[in-house]
Amino acid sequence: MPERVCVLASGGLDSAVLVGVLARRQEVHPVYVRCGLAWERAEEAALRRFLRALGARREGRLARLVRLELPLAPLYGRGHWSVSGRGVPGARAALASNYLPGRNLLLGSLAAVHCARARIPVFALALLGDNPFPDATPGFLRTFGRCASQALGMPITVRTPFRRLGKAAVIRLGRDLPLGLTLSCARPRGARHCGRCTKCAERRAAFARAGVADPTTYAGGRRGA
Repeated sequence: MPERVCVLASGGLDSAVLVGVLARRQEVHPVYVRCGLAWERAEEAALRRFLRALGARREGRLARLVRLELPLAPLYGRGHWSVSGRGVPGARAALASNYLPGRNLLLGSLAAVHCARARIPVFALALLGDNPFPDATPGFLRTFGRCASQALGMPITVRTPFRRLGKAAVIRLGRDLPLGLTLSCARPRGARHCGRCTKCAERRAAFARAGVADPTTYAGGRRGA
């Protein structure tokens, strides 16, 4: 197993748990890519709080967070809900409504270049088994790894340790981590989840399925069940 691994981290449940789990046995180098999306200020702040809490435990090996920049407004348009924060898919919308075309391709490309420059041979993504998007399939990721390796002149391996898991299983796996510090929301209210978007609905449902108390504070002072 490689000594060092880069994790593409968002501050959400899945990538936060991945960082926590991998840091127990490897040196984890978390990377956050800032794309100019509506929720990123709150999301990055949540990620930094989580990493500080994890580091304070001194239970694993955690490198300093690296932030990269990749503005997506020129691609998606400034009126797109992900950029403007208006018309965010609601709690009853299909998960597919959250799809941002090629986002994993774009973020993965930056992560791969960072890995090559830092001589880190592996980067990990917290993709789940029920992810329906075309740039999250095993076939795409294998092809991407080969292309990145050829383009960068060094072997780059893309790992998806949670590929066979759902969000409830990830929550159970990370139940000893400070999950209340994570943020999975498309229109956060300050540091709080809005409680009304698709991502919030998915988060609530996953805690319920996991049988783990939801530590999330939602807008309006509502706590998770």
